[in-house]
Amino acid sequence: MLENPIRGLINRLLQILTMTLPGGQKLRVSLHRARGVKIGRNVWISYNVILETACPELITIDDDVFIGIGVIVIAHFKEAVRGVRVGKRSFIGPGVIILPDVEIGEGAVVTAGSVVTTSIPAMTVVQGNPAVPVAKCGVPLWSDTSFKEFSRGLRPLSRK
Repeated sequence: MLENPIRGLINRLLQILTMTLPGGQKLRVSLHRARGVKIGRNVWISYNVILETACPELITIDDDVFIGIGVIVIAHFKEAVRGVRVGKRSFIGPGVIILPDVEIGEGAVVTAGSVVTTSIPAMTVVQGNPAVPVAKCGVPLWSDTSFKEFSRGLRPLSRK
């Protein structure tokens, strides 16, 4: 995948703007869309988020997703080019790193500081480096769900 130098420069300038400008649900989302990231409706992107600079078109973010501060999404390495998909109503905590060829299932929760190296099933909470499943969600963690309701719906997974 050879990057067009002009497009690469524009992508990098837009990426810098998205890291500092306000507007997590409007302006930053619009700038990432202009870069080529496929983003659904009602998505929140916090400050200091880096979404694949060289090949932003390899990232798909579905509707109703929250992406926390300082998240890094790397959608490709030299031989890995499937990209990254973040499913509907997913919650990506602060400081998370998502590596290439990963699909985050609908309603999944990635806890702060986790490193996602493999795909995550729907309605699953993962944590750690590498991120591993620790619980199943009864309801997605989203703005219309209270933390109490979310917590009550969690079902811990047994450790092997």
